[in-house]
Amino acid sequence: MSPDLDCRSPKLPATGVQITGGAVALWTDAEHRPSTPTPPPTLPTAMARPSYPRPPQRDSWFAPLSVDLLLKVLYVTLLHPFVCWIIPLCLRARTVKWEAPPMLAAFAWATLVTLGWAAAAINRRVAYGLPREVDLGEEVIVVTGGASGIGMLVAEVYGMRGATVAVLDVNEMENGEARGVTYYKCDVSDKAQVARVAAEIEKDLGTPTVLINNAAIVVGKSFLNLTLDDIDRSLRTNLLGPFYCLKAFLPALMRSGRGGTIVNVSSVIGHLGAARLTDYAAAKAGLTALHRSLAAELRESHPAIRTVLVTPGQVSTPLFYGVQTPSPFLAPVVEPVDVARDIIAAVDAGTGASAAMPLYARWVDWYNVLPAGLQVLARRISGIDRGMRTYVGRTGGNEGGEGTAKAM
Repeated sequence: MSPDLDCRSPKLPATGVQITGGAVALWTDAEHRPSTPTPPPTLPTAMARPSYPRPPQRDSWFAPLSVDLLLKVLYVTLLHPFVCWIIPLCLRARTVKWEAPPMLAAFAWATLVTLGWAAAAINRRVAYGLPREVDLGEEVIVVTGGASGIGMLVAEVYGMRGATVAVLDVNEMENGEARGVTYYKCDVSDKAQVARVAAEIEKDLGTPTVLINNAAIVVGKSFLNLTLDDIDRSLRTNLLGPFYCLKAFLPALMRSGRGGTIVNVSSVIGHLGAARLTDYAAAKAGLTALHRSLAAELRESHPAIRTVLVTPGQVSTPLFYGVQTPSPFLAPVVEPVDVARDIIAAVDAGTGASAAMPLYARWVDWYNVLPAGLQVLARRISGIDRGMRTYVGRTGGNEGGEGTAKAM
């Protein structure tokens, strides 16, 4: 056969493949075999997530069921005016007479629910006044403790929605800087750092209009094991930190010309106290008192500045890793996204608010009305003073389950 008519495939150079540690190297005879394998690819910093100790699990088959979930279902069914007024219409469609007892009961219930919703709306208006106008394109939002947990969720959501966001934290952001989010390394317990960063933010991003005091730490030691340095560090971060941030940023909110919003993230522990949380409880009680006193001052002098107090129970963040809730039904662990959603809703509405979750946190003030004996009995049944025994924190605990965690 003539070479010109040879239809066989031309000879291809030999190839080789080497797979090492997830990396693939390909070579031919015309190339040199790689002397060392190509290193495996690594995830970008923005995708790398720190590994936290997994808290002990004690879930039962009804773990997803809680009193809060039942109440949410009621709020969109039997406790919603729209649904309640449908009931009389359905009864009338079945030719039930207007004067029949079922019809009268349905009308009475619908009227009662409607009056309840109207009273709640009037209460909010009297307590917090008219909302301020919020334009996210013009808002400069400062979030302390925004490198992880609740603060990170709030910062990322507002960054994606077009707001300008500044995050203050001693730790790098877990997901890297998101769109519209600028990170400033700052220890809020250091007033000099806070003042310096406040000036940098106003120079770089503009005049702040929203301040979210979210930074917090938990030492998690019994009182006798707390050192003076532990106490000083806890109070400086959890109580003096919000003071420093308010002193640094509040003047900017006043001169912004748009009004502003101040959000303070406290804790139900500030109302109840708990074993192994003496320093944290004292600081959060002080933060709640600070918020209420400041809100009273601003209501008279600068009504365009809104104040929002957030009082969550146990939150599923590194701050309380390992804490075991004794009653998932009555006191479920709050997810960070739920707290972040309430904060965002209050800021978006441009009004003041007092948000507490889960349900028991809204009624915790009534605890102090109980006789002392019933208070002790309630603490024993709830297990509030046993929860920190399994605490491990963000980096793991030391002897006795004591450790330290930072940022909500």
